[in-house]
Amino acid sequence: MGKTNWSRVFLGGLLAGVVFFILGWAAYAVYLARLWGSALEALGRPPSAMTFGAYVSTIVSALVLGILAVWLYSAIRPRYGAGARTAVCAGLAFWALLSLFPSLSLASMGLFSANLLVIDCLSSLVMCIVGTLAGAWIYKEEQSR
Repeated sequence: MGKTNWSRVFLGGLLAGVVFFILGWAAYAVYLARLWGSALEALGRPPSAMTFGAYVSTIVSALVLGILAVWLYSAIRPRYGAGARTAVCAGLAFWALLSLFPSLSLASMGLFSANLLVIDCLSSLVMCIVGTLAGAWIYKEEQSR
């Protein structure tokens, strides 16, 4: 079993983060902005315009999340083997932690519609699986000496 290749975790994570950002931005631009805007207005909190700081925060968050997703792939790879199936498993686990469980918690509070949370959760499912697959494509373990 090889050692974790941290430079590949970082590089693959950056690629995964870029994919997360692009897919997340596309989903938000196409349909989530309207849904979240309506939900926030119903709570008396009109959505505000994105500031430069919010854009930077979103980009940095996506990159850090990408690195974490590829790290998870590298951690389970010795047990499940290298490849797309393991990347999908890592992406599913990452999605559950990042989106599914928080959405279930929000649903139990009744603040947001089930429709909004399901659409948001399914969008992030695609984002997590595709991003983790992209990052795993870059990842290769170091050979032990």
